[in-house]
Amino acid sequence: MASLERSKKKMHLWKKAIVHFILCFVMGFFTGFAPANKPSIFLGRISAPKTVDVFHETKTHNFNRSLLDERQELKPSRQNLKNEVMPEEEEEEEIQETDSRRLVIVVTPTSRRNKLREVLLSRLANTLKLVAQPLLWIVVEQKCDESKVSEMLRKTRIMYRHVVFKENFTDFNSEMDYQRNIALNHIEHHRLSGIVHFAGLSNVYDLSFFEEIRAIQAFGTWPIAKLSANRKRVIIEGPICDSSEVMGWHLNKVSNLTDTTPPPIHISSFAFNSSILWDPERWGRTSSVQDESQDSLKFVEKEVLEEETNLKGIPAQSCSNVLLWDLHISSKI
Repeated sequence: MASLERSKKKMHLWKKAIVHFILCFVMGFFTGFAPANKPSIFLGRISAPKTVDVFHETKTHNFNRSLLDERQELKPSRQNLKNEVMPEEEEEEEIQETDSRRLVIVVTPTSRRNKLREVLLSRLANTLKLVAQPLLWIVVEQKCDESKVSEMLRKTRIMYRHVVFKENFTDFNSEMDYQRNIALNHIEHHRLSGIVHFAGLSNVYDLSFFEEIRAIQAFGTWPIAKLSANRKRVIIEGPICDSSEVMGWHLNKVSNLTDTTPPPIHISSFAFNSSILWDPERWGRTSSVQDESQDSLKFVEKEVLEEETNLKGIPAQSCSNVLLWDLHISSKI
C-alpha cells in the first residue's frame, strides 16, 4: 500500500511538472513573435503616433536643411553671374547716372468739387510710379476731415508733400491758381532744387515726357493735345519751333489780345527751374515769393513768355511731337 501511494504521488508530481513545462513553452513560443520594444499589442498602438511625429519632424528638418545647402551652393554662382553681367564699373556708372538725374517736382492742385478726384489722383499716381527717380509730388487741397487724399498718397510709395489750406473759394480757376501759388511758396521756402511742372488731374502722359523735362536749364515748353469726351476733334496748343528754338505760339483763344497782353498758354504746357523762386538775383527778380505783393504764378508765366533766349522747345529734336494730353472728363456723375 505504501509503495502504491508513493507511485501515485510521483505520477502527480510528474504531471504537474509537465503541465508547468508546457505552459512555459507556449508562453515563450508566442513571446518570441512579439517585437522586442513592444511588450504588448496595446502599448504598441499607443506608442505608434509618437513614432510618426518624430519621423515627420526629422524629414522636415532634413528637407529644410537640403534647401539651405542648395541656396548656399547657388549664392556664389549667382554672385559670379552678377559680376559677369554687370561689372563693378557698370554698377558705378548706373549709380552715377541715377545721382545725376535732376529732381522733377510735380505740382497737382485738387478740388472737392471734382467728384472723380480720388479716381483721377490714383490714375496719375500710377503714372508717376513708373517715372525714374528722383521725383517729388506736391499735392494741394483744402483742409477737410473727410478727405482720403492723405491715406491714398501714403499707399502710392511715391515721395510726396501733402499741403493743405483753409480758405474758401467760389471760383474754380481762382482756387486752382491759389493752390499753385501755395505750392510755389512751399518750394521757395524749402529751397527745393529741380524742374517744376504743373500736372492737372486730367493730364495723360507719355513716360518719355519726364525724361525730356529733366534737361531743362531755365524754361521749357511743349505742345499739349486737348481732348474732350463730347467732341470728336483734338485741339493742339503750344509753341511753334525751329528745332528747339521757340518761334511763336499756336493757341486756341487769342481774341481780344493787345500788344502788352501775354497769350494765355496752358498751365501744363511749360516747366521751369525752381531756382527762380528762391534765387531772385540770378533771374533778375526784385524779391522772393514771400513778398505778398508778387503773384509767383503770374511771374513764372510772364518769364516763360518773355525769356526767349532761355526758353527751349521740348522735345529738343522737334517740339511738334505731342507727349502730353489734356483729357477733359466731366465730373458730373
